[in-house]
Amino acid sequence: MQARINPFGTDFFPKFAKYMVSAHKVVAGTALPATTAQLVNIRASQINGCSGCLDMHIKEAEHAGETALRINLVGAWRETTVYTEPERAALELTEHGTRLADGSGVSDEVWETAAKHYDEEQLMALVAQIALINAFNRFNVMTRQVGGNYEVGQLH
Repeated sequence: MQARINPFGTDFFPKFAKYMVSAHKVVAGTALPATTAQLVNIRASQINGCSGCLDMHIKEAEHAGETALRINLVGAWRETTVYTEPERAALELTEHGTRLADGSGVSDEVWETAAKHYDEEQLMALVAQIALINAFNRFNVMTRQVGGNYEVGQLH
C-alpha cells in the first residue's frame, strides 16, 4: 500500500499537527495513567484500521514497559483477565466513543462506569484522548498512511 499524500510535505499539516500534539501534551500532563492512554490509543486505532497509529502506539507502549500479552489482547479485553477495572471502563468508553456512527453513542451506563473509576479531570482527559486519537486515525486512514516504519520517540 502506498500513501496518498505526504502530510509533512505540505505547509498545512505540520502547522495543524503542532496543535494536535499540543493537545496531547495537555492530556499527558493530567493524572490519567499513561498506560490507560496507550491502551485507548491502541483500541481506537484497531477499530479504525489505522496502521500508522497502531505501529506508533504499540511500539511506544512496549517501550514504556507494557507487556506483549496486554498489548495483544486489547481487541479482546472483555474476554480477558489482564486489565484492571478502570482500564476496562476506559476501553469500553473508547469503543463507544469511537463507534458513534453505529447509533448507540455513549450510554449513561458506559459513562457512569467510567465515572466510578476516574475523577472529573481524568474523565475529561480520557474523553479528550479518545477524541484526539480518533482525529489522528482519520487523518492517517484518509491519506492512507502506512504503518511499520515508526521509531520510538520519533514524533516527540
